[in-house]
Amino acid sequence: MTIHSLLRWLEPTRQPGVYAFVIAPSDCDIAALQPIASFREAEGTTLIVNEASALAAGLRVRFRAAWLVLKVASDLNDVGLTAAVAAALADAGIACNVVAAVHHDHLFVPVEAADAALAALRALQANAAARG
Repeated sequence: MTIHSLLRWLEPTRQPGVYAFVIAPSDCDIAALQPIASFREAEGTTLIVNEASALAAGLRVRFRAAWLVLKVASDLNDVGLTAAVAAALADAGIACNVVAAVHHDHLFVPVEAADAALAALRALQANAAARG
C-alpha cells in the first residue's frame, strides 16, 4: 500500500489504561505480569505491562505511556508509515515508541500527551484524505 493510502486510513485509537515500560528482574515471573510486549536486550528484558501490574510487582516504571493503535491494516513491508507518524508527533513535541506487529502499528506516548498525540495523528489522516 502507498504511504498516502496508509495515512488516509490511519484511524488512531487509544486503548484504555496506562502502560509501563519496565525492566524485568532476573527472578521475575514475566508470565504473571501478562506483558503486551517484551524485548530482550543485553542489559535486560524490557516489558510493556499494565502500570497497576508493574506497581503491584514493585517494578520501577521507566516510562508511563498511553497505548495508541493505528487501525490501518499496514504490512510489515510498507514503507514510510513509521516515519510519517514519528514526524507528525515530533512536530507536536511528543515522544513516541513504536511497536510494529503483523496487523497494526502500536504507539506508546507519554500519558499526559495522549490527547495531543491523537489530535496530531487525526490531523495527519485528515490532510491525507483532503489530498484525495
